[in-house]
Amino acid sequence: MQTIIETVQPYVNTIVTAAAGVLTAFVLGGLNKLKTKVNVWLEARTTAAQREVIHKIAGEGFAFAQTAFKEAGGERKLQEALQYTSLRLTEQGIVVSPTELQAAIEKAYLEYKAKTKTVLATETQPNEDAAHAAAKEAVSGLAAKLNDFLAQATAEVANTVPVQVQSELEPVMPVQMPVTTE
Repeated sequence: MQTIIETVQPYVNTIVTAAAGVLTAFVLGGLNKLKTKVNVWLEARTTAAQREVIHKIAGEGFAFAQTAFKEAGGERKLQEALQYTSLRLTEQGIVVSPTELQAAIEKAYLEYKAKTKTVLATETQPNEDAAHAAAKEAVSGLAAKLNDFLAQATAEVANTVPVQVQSELEPVMPVQMPVTTE
């Protein structure tokens, strides 16, 4: 029996080693797939967080250029915003292409313009309401003055022209006025 075990022992060791190798390969393959999925997930999360940081810093760069270089032209402001934003992102360790950086600053500019338009629209609306109220008040005042004028005019006419009240039973006699010629 000892000889059978000694004869089979190398085959069993080879089979067990091969099975362990195959099992290890499957475990490592599964871990590699898991690692790839985790890296993709982390990269997506990091990219989203970095995008937020990029847009916030681009907004800062736009605001900086807008206030510090009020008298400068649009191109100069853009260059200053690009320089500021690039420097700040480099400090954060975020690498962005110049095109992406310019797009982020342009986005900040468009958001600023949109906010400015809505603020101007809401500011002009109360002024229009005030103008309408003033116009209504002026028309009311004019109507009151016109009514007073008409009341005075009809009162003067009523005082100068005698009004005859006629009863249904009595016939109206024509009134003759003497005509004088000079």
